[in-house]
Amino acid sequence: MLTNLEVNDFAIVSALNIEWHAGMTAITGETGAGKSIAIDALSLCLGERADPAAVRPSADKAQISAHFDISQLPIAQQFLSEHMLNNDDEDCILRRVISKTGRSKSYINGISVTASQLRELGQYLISIHGQHAHQLLLKPEHQLHLLDSYAGHTPLINAVRTQYIHFNKLQREHSELLKQQHAQAARQQLLEYQVAELNEFAIAQDEYEAIEVEHSKLSNSQTIIETCQRELQHLYERDEQTVLSQLQQSVQQFVDLTGYDQALEPIAQMLDEAAVQVEEACRELRSYSENIEQDPMRLQDVESRLSQAMDLSRKHHIKPQELYEFHQQLCDELQSISSDSARIDDLEIEIADSLHAYQVAARSLSDSRCKAAAKLNALISQSMYSLSMDNGRFSIELQQVPQQKPNSSGFDNIEFLVSTNPGQPLQPLGKVASGGELSRISLAIQVIIAQRVTTPTLIFDEVDVGISGPTASQVGKLLRQLGDSTQVICVTHLPQVACSGHQQQFVAKTVKNGQTFTSMEALEHSKRIAEIARLIGGNKISDTTKASAEELLLVQSA
Repeated sequence: MLTNLEVNDFAIVSALNIEWHAGMTAITGETGAGKSIAIDALSLCLGERADPAAVRPSADKAQISAHFDISQLPIAQQFLSEHMLNNDDEDCILRRVISKTGRSKSYINGISVTASQLRELGQYLISIHGQHAHQLLLKPEHQLHLLDSYAGHTPLINAVRTQYIHFNKLQREHSELLKQQHAQAARQQLLEYQVAELNEFAIAQDEYEAIEVEHSKLSNSQTIIETCQRELQHLYERDEQTVLSQLQQSVQQFVDLTGYDQALEPIAQMLDEAAVQVEEACRELRSYSENIEQDPMRLQDVESRLSQAMDLSRKHHIKPQELYEFHQQLCDELQSISSDSARIDDLEIEIADSLHAYQVAARSLSDSRCKAAAKLNALISQSMYSLSMDNGRFSIELQQVPQQKPNSSGFDNIEFLVSTNPGQPLQPLGKVASGGELSRISLAIQVIIAQRVTTPTLIFDEVDVGISGPTASQVGKLLRQLGDSTQVICVTHLPQVACSGHQQQFVAKTVKNGQTFTSMEALEHSKRIAEIARLIGGNKISDTTKASAEELLLVQSA
């Protein structure tokens, strides 16, 4: 629960340090004194959006600190532990600093955090019910939220949301692939033609270079043969002196000379090796000449192949050497488009399965809502009776619409129906209830739902607008009863509600040296009587109003 709130340089507050206690705390004060300012400051401390205009005009920054006892709140302890924000004590300190420049800093137990982390932790600590809650009551999405809060079926809500997210993801993928498919239809047709043409040509990797080499050999085969035979004669085979015979003679001459000078021996060896190499080359050349063939038919085939390769390369604006890689790229692209088509078929099956899973989850959620609605109808109708709507009836109408487009909250349409007079049929809340009745119904719902949630601190900020007389007395008793099990903080202008508090805080506004200051004071008994008397009779407090205040305090706190 909330144990302390410290506010510095926030709006018209210079400095406030407020101790909070268990039970119900009523906050009262004159109109315009800033009764809700502590609630506004606390909202900032819980991660609400920071407004630099909230910084007191004479200050550079506003600072709010809230202390909580979380010894009985394991979910908050778990959050702190998971985020390594816990300390050795059983309390938790939230702090928010807002500068005039608009920048803000957030802290949990002295450790810097994001505002979203403050909000996440804050939902386990405090639930704030604002003065405009009765207006939200007319919105279907808020009605559904209230019903779900009462039912407490979070796992079912999460299951529907999970199935919806999965269904939506598949739908988006299917839509994108269909768009791509339509855009690629002409491209696919062209690819199919090009790939078929290249498949028919079926060029192999590095084939163009190989047939270029073969074409060169075949087209010059006559020259090769004649040259080989002529050079073989010159090197080795003719009767007169050949290159080999001349080398052999030179070898012999230098061998003879080594008898005069050994320095010539290496030259003789090199010439001898050269003669051996020439002789070996001649044997290879004879073998090559005997096996080389002229093949006009093969030459024709090769020339045709080269010509086709050149034609295809010009057609696709690439080099002939690049035909093989280009063919593979086109095949891959066509395969990708074909795979998209297959994926579309698979997706349609997956979407149907996902929709079925969503509908199963949504139906389970809807069944749970129906059960919770039946209980909530009876409780709210009973509460309406206690809030001076003796003939009031309340009903939650749920309509399952499985055929509507899936959404994250299921397929239920909801409407709050009410009847406030005998013989009057149930009709939509906004058409029947007056402003005061709407406020009472809203408060009844908030109190009932608050009893079902585990938030240790509930704040009601002027939720009793439009209520007076015996109804106000009953509202006060309801809030006090709630305060017996939960910390309740209520900003009110009604004496009946103020008297119901286990304790009371008074907000006052003063002006000093042209500056406005707001203060908050915990009222002891005599001052509390005086403040309740003011609420009853205005600024002129008489013995009669004091007596009435004392009597009212005795009745409401009984």
